[in-house]
Amino acid sequence: MPAGVPGMLGHMTEPRSRLSRRLGLKDAVVLGLGAMIGTGAFVVWQPAAARAGAWLLVSLGIAAFVALCNATSSAQLAAVHPQAGGTYVYGRARLGRRWGALAGYAFVFGKIASCATAALAVGTYVWPERARILAVAAAILVTAVNLAGVQRTARTTRWLVTAVVAVLLAVVVASLVGADAGGRPDTGVTVGVDDVLGAAALLFFAFAGYARIATLGEEVRDPARTIPRAVPIALGLVLLLYLAVGGGVLLALGPDGAAGASRPITETAEAAGAGWLAPVATLAASVAALAALLALMAGISRTAFAMAAEADLPGPLAAVHPTRRIPHVAEVVVGCAVVVAVLAGGLVAALSFSAFAVLLYYAITNAAALRLSVDERRWPRWLAWAGLASCILLAASLPGRTIALGTGALAVAMLGRELARRVSRRRARS
Repeated sequence: MPAGVPGMLGHMTEPRSRLSRRLGLKDAVVLGLGAMIGTGAFVVWQPAAARAGAWLLVSLGIAAFVALCNATSSAQLAAVHPQAGGTYVYGRARLGRRWGALAGYAFVFGKIASCATAALAVGTYVWPERARILAVAAAILVTAVNLAGVQRTARTTRWLVTAVVAVLLAVVVASLVGADAGGRPDTGVTVGVDDVLGAAALLFFAFAGYARIATLGEEVRDPARTIPRAVPIALGLVLLLYLAVGGGVLLALGPDGAAGASRPITETAEAAGAGWLAPVATLAASVAALAALLALMAGISRTAFAMAAEADLPGPLAAVHPTRRIPHVAEVVVGCAVVVAVLAGGLVAALSFSAFAVLLYYAITNAAALRLSVDERRWPRWLAWAGLASCILLAASLPGRTIALGTGALAVAMLGRELARRVSRRRARS
């Protein structure tokens, strides 16, 4: 029976790890919160409201349900396969090497786009006229912090998350108190099912950070117990927060106001008559984006580390620092890739691309979870089926250009993988 199977947890030693196991349950939850409470809380409301209008919270509920399905599949698989790499590892083990590679490329591409979105959010809120320059600086700063070690990353993220949640709750309270002064009427634009689903796909972006927890399989103490507990805890806390924030935005700005708000949290505070809170919200948006960058960039580097170890990415990315025991080469390469993404695209386009790639990643996660045996399963099998169908449906509801770009990028990556492997086999025979 594989390491980490629930029925044997009490009789097995902790699985061996190539990295340092320093993180406990609180650290894992905080890193998940840091990955989710970032650009999703401060940026996603505008493009989602532009599609769903007054149905914004319905879209949020759909996104949360899909995230729940994905979270249960991720947690079950992480308990059985407690290694760095997330669905890249699960897909290889349960579906085959090609599916694992596809999941890995989808994660890396999607999360690099997420990092670019977060970095651009920092620039947009702090210095709109020089947003890209500041975004590049933020990516470089976060890379340096991550290179200092995962323990310091967890500690830094804890403080950032606490401050950001406090500000968001203050904005929610302000919207409840001053809603009459700030509310705006809805023009009554018709919203279709495809719009509600499209908004849900964008809002899903705000939940996807719990994958960061699953990528910590080789750095968490007692991963078979810690990861399945940390994932639903982090997701539940974020859902409650987002319901409050989304309701506050709609209450203060109205559907049309939310759809036109480039900085929805700051504008919610202003519309509610709490102008003193607006600069605090602006600062919190920047802090939240930095927290997301800390968690996301560390997660991408761990997946790249795992893929390099299996020859699906260049071998040097599998290097581990001799004293800090972190994948330092992967950290640096990921930082450079984020800088390139910042310079290449805009915030909303990066958000949409990330949502598409990450939804495909979780479709593979759910498909892998369907292969779990009865002894390995911790939640009903229908949740994995629902997650698989929902991920495909939401991905298909995104703009055609995003779908084409994402599909093309993944196809090129898979083709390059096959060509590299053929060349490698020919050299081995010669």
